[in-house]
Amino acid sequence: MKACIYEEYGPAEVVTVGEVPTPAPRANEILVQVHAAAVTTADWRFRASSFPGGFWLAGRLLLGLLRPRHPILGMDYAGVVAEVGRDVERFRVGDAVFGATSRGAHAEFVAVKASGAIALKPASWSYEEAAAIPFGGNSALMFMRDFGKVKAGQRVLVIGASGGVGSWAVQIARHLGAEVTGACSTRNVELVRALGAHHVVDYTAGSPFGEGTYDLVFDTVGVTTFAGAKPALTAKGTYLPLEGSLGTMAQAVFTAFGAGKKVKHAISKNTRRDLEELAALIEAGVLRPIVDTAVPMARIADAYRLVESRHKRGSVIVTMHAPRPSAMAAPSQPARR
Repeated sequence: MKACIYEEYGPAEVVTVGEVPTPAPRANEILVQVHAAAVTTADWRFRASSFPGGFWLAGRLLLGLLRPRHPILGMDYAGVVAEVGRDVERFRVGDAVFGATSRGAHAEFVAVKASGAIALKPASWSYEEAAAIPFGGNSALMFMRDFGKVKAGQRVLVIGASGGVGSWAVQIARHLGAEVTGACSTRNVELVRALGAHHVVDYTAGSPFGEGTYDLVFDTVGVTTFAGAKPALTAKGTYLPLEGSLGTMAQAVFTAFGAGKKVKHAISKNTRRDLEELAALIEAGVLRPIVDTAVPMARIADAYRLVESRHKRGSVIVTMHAPRPSAMAAPSQPARR
């Protein structure tokens, strides 16, 4: 099969398309023929060995100290079940599915655990849209619902509101009943409004915090600090960075004691339950995935460059087959809670 392979850490050009053996599913796995896969910020950081805030050595120990231990990246995918292991009862050959795995989705086939973060793909979604859901959608859901504990009536600021996680966070925070402010660049102001933000801050014209105060500041792109966010937080407000560091870990421990402003350090994970919850909200018209662009495997380096620019809208998708027009109608009005 064809796969996007990297055998050394470095710039986008280290990823090339080559031939590798097709994986054979184990007894508890299914083999998915991948139609589309996302290129995420995590994929970029793994490829470039660019880890935030003191985590370089830990990242290298995880991925391979001198060179990548596993040469195929890609976590989020959508495709069709091509083969099932002998112990699998949940899926059948021919099922359209989407999900997340630890690696290997930037290929024509990927073997994944049937009990993992994988769900059936509704027929109304394109494969490109389905592949855009797991990383951004699951991260935003956990950071808003579980870590930020967003409640009705709270004021939430999402910095990087048009990105792969931020675009979901705006929609989910509004669904949870918050008054949402989205911070983004000028070209994305109308998109963020359409996603349901009550207020939009153009950070190219000034501070990403705008003029408001917030119960929660969620920085999805790592452009702020707790010290900088403090004036924009309410007396018991929380600063929640998506990309934590050793520094934010220490701040989270220190601020946990007392009743003042706090830092939370958290790491999200993909679960089947959350994928199914996201799918139900999308089917109900509450949420929608945003796809910046979809490119063929041969242009994998271009996809990485766009992700690494930190200026993408929603998700960047690599297709293993010719991209098809979106099957999901985009709402003309902001999502309603």
